[in-house]
Amino acid sequence: MNAIAVHNIVKTYGTKKQIIKALDDISFDVLQGELFGIIGPDGAGKTSLFRILTTLLLAEQGTATVDGFDVVKDYKAIRKRVGYMPGKFSLYQDLTVEENLEFFATIFNTSVKANYDLIKDIYVQIEPFKERRAGKLSGGMKQKLALCCALIHKPSVLFLDEPTTGVDAVSRKEFWEMLKDLKKQGISILVSTPYMDEAAMCDRVALMQSGKIMTVDAPNNIIKEFKKPIWAVKSDEMFRLLNDLKSYSNTESCNSFGEFHHLVLKKDAAGKIEVVNYLQEHQHTNISIQQTQPNIEDCFMELMQQ
Repeated sequence: MNAIAVHNIVKTYGTKKQIIKALDDISFDVLQGELFGIIGPDGAGKTSLFRILTTLLLAEQGTATVDGFDVVKDYKAIRKRVGYMPGKFSLYQDLTVEENLEFFATIFNTSVKANYDLIKDIYVQIEPFKERRAGKLSGGMKQKLALCCALIHKPSVLFLDEPTTGVDAVSRKEFWEMLKDLKKQGISILVSTPYMDEAAMCDRVALMQSGKIMTVDAPNNIIKEFKKPIWAVKSDEMFRLLNDLKSYSNTESCNSFGEFHHLVLKKDAAGKIEVVNYLQEHQHTNISIQQTQPNIEDCFMELMQQ
């Protein structure tokens, strides 16, 4: 039995005059004990999907099960079995860290003591601030508290909607390490993120854009499907360089990645020499061009163009 099974889910918003398809025939499965990522930009439909799977929203079409229970017929059973951490911090900001944790434990007819082993490694990091009101915590501490509250009833499936958005790089790394530890305890995890680099942390990912899933596979397998050479290019004037490369007749695609622009050519036979000559003709200086390996974001951009 899969931890999550989604079949042909459709969700729309708006009126007859203007209908927006937030989810357009979505299908995928999450295995038991898997760390599965939904990767996509804002507006891709990730939050709508999470709200349907956590029984907070109804889809117009399709079916979905969580831990073997139907999200419509068995919503009460699902709510007892899942932990949900929404994208927006939703704990009681006037309650202290300790009070929030005790409150959520009470809702599920359990106690902090009963399931302390599950949250111990996370809670010890915020325990020094247990008397502090949740609203006064830093972004990283808020996320750790929210994760503790989502875990306090020992869920079998954990839903995390963009848990690292707005969090510093160190806290992001720590958070993913915590998820790996939770996975070892047999919890199935569905996590969404707009950060492409976080895809590598997942067992499998679904790349999502405009309400559609473009592909589902292990991150390394998705990258292996990118067959064309990629050139990393930079010069002294990066903005003008991007525009000139996009105007180049042999350019198939060109996008910014950190300190370089990633260039894919229609015909790669001449490759580097012709590109350098073209850029020199356009008065670019300190030109650097070298072949590089594709990453998950290169794959995402290519799939968007198909």
